Amino acid sequence: MIILGIDPGLATVGIGIIEYDAKRTFRVIDYCTIETLKASLTAERLRVIAVDLLNIIREHHPTIAVIEKLYFETNQKTAMVVSEARGVILLTCAKEELTIVEPSPLELKLAVTGDGRADKKQMEMMLSRTLNIDLSGVPDDAVDALGLALFGAVTREKIIA
Repeated sequence: MIILGIDPGLATVGIGIIEYDAKRTFRVIDYCTIETLKASLTAERLRVIAVDLLNIIREHHPTIAVIEKLYFETNQKTAMVVSEARGVILLTCAKEELTIVEPSPLELKLAVTGDGRADKKQMEMMLSRTLNIDLSGVPDDAVDALGLALFGAVTREKIIA
């Protein structure tokens, strides 16, 4: 099973792709970020996200997309544009008929580290250990996306049922 983790954003979208097999082993297939230009209009930035994400989906053929829910944002302007990006991401995945899972940041951290209040470093350390990969120097958004993909793997029985 190929699982796509997506950490939504307008400037940067984190992407993590893992394979989870019947032996309950994980293999990192790819991770990256989709970046948009700050100088571009929002509509153009959203188009870039949709096109790049569609290319990633068609290249790797995931069956599940795990997209982080937004948490309460104090900056309403930021929350709105991230919501717009998240909407484009959801639509792109839905059009490709992926099963969509939407954990909250607390659910994600709890599933990956056992601590719903884990910080970025704890997440990186646990993901490095679990996925057997050195994530030092990898952008936070891509690390978060790998965590989301892992979440999809460890909760797959609930997802598919």
